[in-house]
Amino acid sequence: MATLQSLAFTSPLSHCCKQSPPLSGLSSWAVHRSAHSSFNGESLNVARSQWAVLKRSSSTSGLITMMVKPTIQFIQGTDEQTIPDVKLTKSRDGTNGMAIFRFEQPSVFDSSGEVGDITGFYMIDEEGVLQSVDVNAKFINGKPAGIEAKYIMRTPREWDRFMRFMERYSNANGLQFVKN
Repeated sequence: MATLQSLAFTSPLSHCCKQSPPLSGLSSWAVHRSAHSSFNGESLNVARSQWAVLKRSSSTSGLITMMVKPTIQFIQGTDEQTIPDVKLTKSRDGTNGMAIFRFEQPSVFDSSGEVGDITGFYMIDEEGVLQSVDVNAKFINGKPAGIEAKYIMRTPREWDRFMRFMERYSNANGLQFVKN
């Protein structure tokens, strides 16, 4: 088993992306569903202002994708500010694995009454969205204290995709890999 541990005492503040109605000039792409997984991708719309156009002296030009800050959300459009402890397990043959995210005093509890209910666990980066509905809240004396979310990877391809997300997320949030 391996874990990712936070090197920072508090998470850095990030911008909060609110969902807005579709506008002209939006580009979108979707993460395709896996026939063997209960986890489905979700369409992601990116405003044209987040794309940069590269103009060259010749007649050719192309689009360059700007980097999307990797983030975790429980309510779509509201970034989670608390950095989780993450435990990873992988089968001996490498065909499947599981990641368990534990959030102590997540910021979603502060805003869930204003923005909506927790709808799932969403990991977002420039490749798209990984999601799970295996989310459990922990209550102490009737007050929310934490969240545990599980993400299951059933193929080596899903494992590799998850690890790419975690590399980006850990670099952006000061997490360190510790093998146990």
